[in-house]
Amino acid sequence: MAHDDITMQALLAPFNAPEHARLYGEGVSRFVPGIADLHRMMAILVAERAPENARILVLGAGGGLELRAMAQAHPRWTFVGVDPAGAMLDEARRVLGPDAPRVALCEGYIDDAPEGPFDAATCLLTLHFLETGERTRTLRELRRRLTPGAPLVVAHSSFPQDGDARGLWLSRYAAFALASGADPKQVENASKSIDAHLPMLSPEQDEAILRDAGFSDIALFYAAFTWRGWVSYA
Repeated sequence: MAHDDITMQALLAPFNAPEHARLYGEGVSRFVPGIADLHRMMAILVAERAPENARILVLGAGGGLELRAMAQAHPRWTFVGVDPAGAMLDEARRVLGPDAPRVALCEGYIDDAPEGPFDAATCLLTLHFLETGERTRTLRELRRRLTPGAPLVVAHSSFPQDGDARGLWLSRYAAFALASGADPKQVENASKSIDAHLPMLSPEQDEAILRDAGFSDIALFYAAFTWRGWVSYA
């Protein structure tokens, strides 16, 4: 097994713990500023081009929060949600409640997703786990599954990586979580894990990867401390 595979398994291990999955929705709002508004903006951006009966691919769907936001806003949309953590998919089923029948959940990665074509795709809080090459490949596979011109909405950790900037932005990430009531030990562990293990890129690098993957009309729509979100089109 490659070192990168071992690192990825270690990073994903907590998401396979049922207790972590159950508390995910409560915890993510303490680390990601305006998460509910991010979901609302995502649904608006997708709806600009998606038909009323759109079929949406959601990569990194565990927890179900973005699925629920889109399902409640657009009752005729259907979804395929993909995530490598079974416990997080179980939580998604619980969170979706009566909207669950409109969602097919798939345990795995992008290669395990149906071929499509899909009318739109979203990928939130996920791509920062992937090294540059795998990030580009994943986005290309996403694009291949979309109809021409379909929107893709992504959001993940992306902040300046040069000099002292990385440390400064990580300290702001931690300060926000503490101010939001997160457990100090959890914040410390999360900050150390991000610094040591996650393959973080700058916003400029992330935009370049979207272009390399074949997406166009890339536009930043969300920026909150260490987090960025873009909409682009297949």
